[in-house]
Amino acid sequence: MAVLVALGAFLMTLAGGWSAHRVTDRRHLVLGLAGGLMLGVVGLELLPESLEAAGAEVHGVPAALLLFVGGFLLAHLVERLLAHRQAAHGAGEGNGRTPEMGLTAAAAMVGHSAMDGVAIGAAFQVGGGMGAAVAVAVIAHDFADGFNTYTLTRVYGNARRRALAMLFAAAAAPVAGAASTLFFTIPEPLLGGYLGLFGGALLYIAAAEILPEAHHEHPARSTLLCTVAGVLFIWLVVGAVH
Repeated sequence: MAVLVALGAFLMTLAGGWSAHRVTDRRHLVLGLAGGLMLGVVGLELLPESLEAAGAEVHGVPAALLLFVGGFLLAHLVERLLAHRQAAHGAGEGNGRTPEMGLTAAAAMVGHSAMDGVAIGAAFQVGGGMGAAVAVAVIAHDFADGFNTYTLTRVYGNARRRALAMLFAAAAAPVAGAASTLFFTIPEPLLGGYLGLFGGALLYIAAAEILPEAHHEHPARSTLLCTVAGVLFIWLVVGAVH
């Protein structure tokens, strides 16, 4: 089931890359909805489930919450390191347009997508409802992943063929990640910790990447309404499966 669901992430990533060719005035609505879906999954499903599964406390704080904060900081650190590398390359290259930098950033997106697949598989080990909720969040933000993977590769001067290769790698990565979880079962405490870590990273992507991008050129009420609709949809899904 996890692998079949991950195929949705595969298709959404390709859709994001295709849209990078044909950006329309509605992209901000899609990103606004994706941000709301991710926020809803983190707050209404991932955090409660990870707190219940992880159980243990570290110095008076639930381990799942510590890993949640750690996931947020880890995502921030990765973003800052990539930005630092971009600045370093830009100091020696015209406008910073080095093909290697684009490939490095795209490769990071591929790795991130693989971990998304692992999260889908891990969530299905908890239960079908949890798996469905995580899958919705992953599939929603994979549109932006595909868009960014293609754009990052092309904007640094790489050929279209390379951009398409990185896009297909990012699309296939969630399927491979989900398939890997078929060969092992994660112990419940570790599973809770991993879901907490993933939740922190997911929240960072939503708050620092997806939503600011959605409102960057179109600070419209319709974008905000899509975000709220995304949260409400996850609330309905969580209520239905529980």
